Amino acid sequence: MIICICHRVSDRDIARATHQGCASFDELQFELSVATSCGRCHDCARETFHHHAALREQEVHVVASGADASRCPAARQVVVIHAEAAGVAGV
Repeated sequence: MIICICHRVSDRDIARATHQGCASFDELQFELSVATSCGRCHDCARETFHHHAALREQEVHVVASGADASRCPAARQVVVIHAEAAGVAGV
């Protein structure tokens, strides 16, 4: 779904940027220019960002607890990459 029609930013773009490391809504705005023109999408963009940021935090907490990551070496590599991107040490 398109969130920002001024800059053609979709919910998927926001999800991707968030999961790739945008740590704040300001960073997201800088990265995607979302909610920087007319402002009509600001609330929806912010809500979408916070939703995906919360999902990312849950992934990091699962990684930090080591839940089932040790069973599959490939899964562990992906989990470690996500944890390192989030700044979680010692995974």
